[in-house]
Parts: sequence; C-alpha cells; structure tokens
Amino acid sequence: MSQHSEFPENIIETPFSKALSDRYLAYALATIMSRSLPDVRDGLKPVHRRLLYAMRLLKLDPKTGYKKCARVIGDVIGKYHPHGDQSVYDALVRLAQDFSVRYPLVDGQGNFGNIDGDNAAAMRYTEARLTEVGAALMEGLEEDAVDMRETYDGEDDEPIVFPAAFPNLLANGSTGIAVGMATNIAPHNVGELVDGMQLLIEARRNPGTEVTVRDLLEHIQGPDFPTGGTIVEPKESIIHSYETGRGSFRLRAKWEREELPRGLYNIVVTEIPYQVQKSKLIEKIADLISDKKLPILTDVRDESAEDIRIVIEPKNRTVDDKVLMESLYKLTELETRFSLNMNVIASDNRPRVLSLKEMLESFLDHQIDVLLRRSNFKLNKVEHRMEILTGYMVAFLNLDEVIRIIREEDNAKAGLIQAFKLTDVQAEAILNMRLRSLRKLEEIEIRTEHDKLAAQGKKLRALIASSDLQWITVGDAILEIKRKFGQETELGKRRTLFADVPDVVYVPPEAMIEKEPITVICSKRGWIRGLKGHSKAEEVLKYKEGDEERFRFHAYTTDKIFLFATNGKLFTLGGDKLPGGRGNGEPVRLMVDMDANDEIVALLTAVPGGKLFVASSIGKGFMAEVDNAIALKKGGKQILNLPGDAVATHCFAVDGDSVAVIGENRKLLVFGLDELPTMNRGQGVALQRYKGGLLADVMTFRREEGLTWPMGGSGDRWRTETELDPWTGKRGNAGRLPPMGFPRNNKFRGGS
Repeated sequence: MSQHSEFPENIIETPFSKALSDRYLAYALATIMSRSLPDVRDGLKPVHRRLLYAMRLLKLDPKTGYKKCARVIGDVIGKYHPHGDQSVYDALVRLAQDFSVRYPLVDGQGNFGNIDGDNAAAMRYTEARLTEVGAALMEGLEEDAVDMRETYDGEDDEPIVFPAAFPNLLANGSTGIAVGMATNIAPHNVGELVDGMQLLIEARRNPGTEVTVRDLLEHIQGPDFPTGGTIVEPKESIIHSYETGRGSFRLRAKWEREELPRGLYNIVVTEIPYQVQKSKLIEKIADLISDKKLPILTDVRDESAEDIRIVIEPKNRTVDDKVLMESLYKLTELETRFSLNMNVIASDNRPRVLSLKEMLESFLDHQIDVLLRRSNFKLNKVEHRMEILTGYMVAFLNLDEVIRIIREEDNAKAGLIQAFKLTDVQAEAILNMRLRSLRKLEEIEIRTEHDKLAAQGKKLRALIASSDLQWITVGDAILEIKRKFGQETELGKRRTLFADVPDVVYVPPEAMIEKEPITVICSKRGWIRGLKGHSKAEEVLKYKEGDEERFRFHAYTTDKIFLFATNGKLFTLGGDKLPGGRGNGEPVRLMVDMDANDEIVALLTAVPGGKLFVASSIGKGFMAEVDNAIALKKGGKQILNLPGDAVATHCFAVDGDSVAVIGENRKLLVFGLDELPTMNRGQGVALQRYKGGLLADVMTFRREEGLTWPMGGSGDRWRTETELDPWTGKRGNAGRLPPMGFPRNNKFRGGS
C-alpha cells in the first residue's frame, strides 16, 4: 500500500492564497445575496420574504384570526430558512413594531417589545397575522407574477422575489451589514413616493421628458421616520444624498415648552429620533444631572403612556430653553445623524448603490414585468376556459349525437374528437359534464360567459401589446396604494417634519459647570487649591513648612482664573478644575507649562468683557481684552513681549479712568487711561521715563475719588490725595517726587 492510498485520488493542487480567496469570495457573495442586502424590487431580505410567504400559506390574512408565532417560525425554519429560530423570530418581531417599521408588515398580538428597548415575549406567547401592507407585497403570487425556486431541501417552492404592489424598500427602509459593504435606507412616506413615481410614469409615457432627482424631491420631501422627529438638514445636502445614494440626515427630537405657575416652565419631549431607545436616553440625561455636567438641568421624568412624554425640568426660570436644548442635543441622543447608504441588490442581481430615481425606476420596471406576467397568466386562463366553453356549445348543439357516442363507443373521447373536430381538452371537459348541466338555461349561461371572456381576452391582448396601457395600469395601481396608505390615512400621515438649519446657539461653558462659591488659595511656593465656600479673611489656613500665603480671593467654579508669569505668559485655569479639600493643594506647575525659573506675578479672576493692565520691569505696558486673553491650552498665551533682561511685573483688572505709575527712582506720574492702547500682544508703550532704575508700581483709579495709599506704621491707616495736578502729565513723562508720607517701598498697595 502506498503512503497516499488513504487519500482520494482526485487531489487538486492549488496555492493556499487562491483557495482561501475563492472560498472567502463565495462566503461573501452568499452573505450579500442571501442575508444582508435587500432586493430593490420588493425591499426584502430572504428571511423576511420567507416569513411573509409562510404566513400567507398559513392563511394568516389581515381579516383572519391570529396564530402563534411559534407555529410561523416552525414552518419558516422547517421549510424555507434553515437558520436559528431566535434570529428568525427577531426578524418577525421587528416587522410588527410600529416604532421600527414605518408601515408594519406583520400585525402582532401580545408583547412585541417597546421603544424603551425591552425584548418581545417568547414566541410561544405571541401571535401574528399579516397586515394589509404585507398582503399587498404578495398580491398576484398565485398568478405566476414572479419566478419560483426550490427550497433548500427540494420539497417545496418559494418565490425568488415578491410581486410587491407596495413600494416597500423606500417606504420601510432597510439596514444590514454584509461582507465589505453595508446598507442603510431611511423609511419614506408612501403617498409622497407615489407622487414621485407618477412623475416618472408620465416621463415614460412621453419620451424625451427628463425627470431629475431634484424634480422628484419636489414631491418626496425626504425620510419619514416611524418615531417622527425633525430633520434639520440643508436642502442641497438632501438633494446630493439622493443623487449619489450616500449622505446623512441630522435628526432632532421634537419638544415644546410647557408653562407652569410663577413663571416656571418644563421642557416636554414628544418625539425622539429613530432607533433611539427611550430608556437609555433618559438614563443618559439622568447621568448628566447626577454628574453635575449640566447644572442648568434639575430633573428628568418619563411620563410616557402610549405617546412619548419626557419631562425635562430646568434649574430655574432664568434658564434659556434654547440653551438647555442645545446642550442636550450635543450631549445626548436627542439629536442623531442617520447615515444614508442606498446599497441594494439591483435588478441585474448585482449589489450596488443606487440613486433615488434609479430605485423608483427599478420598482416601476418590476411592476411592468409583474403586470405582463399576470396578464399573460390571466389570458391563458381565459383562452383555456373559452376552449372548454366552445366544446360545451358543440355538445349542446349536437346533444343527441354526443350522448350516442358516449353510450355506444368503446373510446368515447376519441369518438368525440373525430366526430366534432374537438381538442383533447374539450373532449375531456364534455365527458366530465354533469347531467344537470344539460338544461337549456346552462346553454345560455355558457354563451354569456363565453362572450364575457372574449371581451376580457381582447382587453388583455391590448394591454400586453401596448406599453402606454401598461404604464396607465401601473399608475392606477399605485394610486390605489396611495388611497389606502397615503397621507389622508391615519397610518400614512407624515410624521417627520423639516426645519431650517438652526442658528448656532451660544452655550456658555459655565452652563456645563455647577456654580459653587470657592476661595482660591495660592502659596509663595506656588501650591494652589480651591476651597469650597467663601472663607473669611481672618481664617487661618495651613501651609507646608517654610511656605506661606501669597494669594487669596473669592471666586466661583464657573470662573476662569488668570495666572500671569514673569515670562509675560498668561495661563488660564478653570475654577472647577482647582484641587479642593483641606490639604495643601497641588503645585501650579503641574497644571500649566511654566518653566522652573518663571515666577507667578498675579493670580486673578477673569471678568468677561473686562480688560487687563499688563506691564514689565522696564516701565512699558498696555491693556488687553480679557476675552481675547483666555488660553485654551496648557502652554498659555504670550501676552507681553520682553526684550533683554526685562520681566513681567504687573497684571491686574482695569478699574478707573486714570493711571498712577511710580519708578524705583521715586518719581510719581499720573495720566489718563485713554492714553494707553489696547493690544492683543506686544511690548506695550512707555508708561514713565527713567534715567536709571526700573518700574516700582502701577495702578488704575478713578480721578474723582483720588489716589489712595497706606500710611505705614502699625495701624491700618490710609491716605487719599485728590489734588493730583502737580503729578499729572503726559504718558512717558518722568514725573516728580510723591507727596509727603508716601510709602518708602514705592508701593501703592503696601507689600514688599
């Protein structure tokens, strides 16, 4: 025995990469064609088609009683779809959910889940039957409207596609993920789809007439989701999406303001975006409240019954409802984006992305094919019946001879055929006649039926021969669909509305932070913290050994805190980001990118709309707007440019109309604040002229209130000088010696 004798003889050698790619391609095609992508003609995947077909064979019509879903699923997986029963049941459940499907194909009885995301009851507890929409998809199956194929075990037949009198693909949409491709088609309003198709039918009846997607969108507004909502997408963007088959729609929840006593109000959400679970949405809003990420919001309640009613309670009456909703749109699924990807199995049995026009044309072409097949089937039936009726009339005209042949001939059928030139079908029909049919009245009825069938056959032949008649017939059929399911019906009313793209509503950053009082503390060594509440000035605080207090001021968690360093950079800290607790805080250098050689010049609250006064050791400075000075990055923002060995020395909020500046040479100068420029960045202008020495101190004040400085000594005495003419001059002058009693350290506010 050879060493390979245990293997089959038909071994085919092939590279592993080719074998793998061939098998993977086969798997991919099977997934695309038999599982994930819908057919452009009926908008169904095989599992849905088999479900509906099994229900039809079980006679679960809209006007009959329900049957257990377990019975339906058993037939489906036993005869047509050899897959897991739970996955098939999930597909059935979705077809019955009015919040998942715009026009449900299955009428469910029992617990079929809800918009909160709860699952349906087990299939043994629920019952189902077809809806009128589901039945319309299979109308004409018994009239050879479509091709049939063998089921997987060869024992039964199943339709390859449904006749689909209802435009299901666009009306109900579809979603699926295949191998290397996916589909996501939005639901639409069937009445609008019919209006668009009428436009295409008119173009087919009048060659030379061109219909564009833009023309179709004059009738088809856009998606119509089962859960409603409002689409806020530019018109041109919608047109581009339908022209290319790819795009997206911005979908928002619908809400209204509910007024309460004493000027209070609530926000009531009545419709949520498609495919959003209500329970998870409310849970997300509740998390925002508990995590204090949206302090302008106090409470959220679910008061839904059959209709959705989510009550959102603002913190107080001063909260702007639009600001609140814009915040929620950004942070929750009250606003979503529906991605459009109109990838389907086209009429040529290949998957590709189609435009809106191509989809509607494919559906209409399918309706023409179905009409022709049904018409030919009916014509054959008519001709077959007329053939039999013609034989009956021959029998009535020659009744005695017919009876004789039947009684006396050994082969009555052959005798009838020979005697009266009958066809095999006619002879068989005569032999099968009942004796009671041999009355005179029956002969009249046969002639009447023959004439009626002749007229019907004439109409069918005319229809088959005339393209124009075919389009008229299809147009009438889809108008009937609009009459049954269009905008005038409860089911067909448009649910999703359209609105202009909303203006950008400014949501202040502090809206996301709960406003709480804090006391900002910073030591000489640069350890910073934010204590809860506004501590008293006399309250004693602990510091690390060898360290002491340098800055202490009141602020709020919603404030921005400016830190100005000797390198001329301005850093921004969030009041809510400061370390709390009763410890020593954290080194500020861990929070901002300050060099080891840089020191803190000033620490102060940023007042929106205000101005800062910045100055350097060489006596140059300017004003900067607070709003432009805020730094979003850890590296801060360079405000003051410093030449040579100069360092930044002053930064404070501008308050007043005059500037007082004094140098190390003990010369005081007062000038108007209007002489100082406002800049975003620079060295600034000369505040005071020095022959030697540097800037000692500078401040702004109100001229009418006078210039105040500490008297020194052990007491807390201050002096105010209102007669300042001797020291008043132009910016950049040298100034003159200050009044008697001015502090020897040349500081307006004391300190070293």
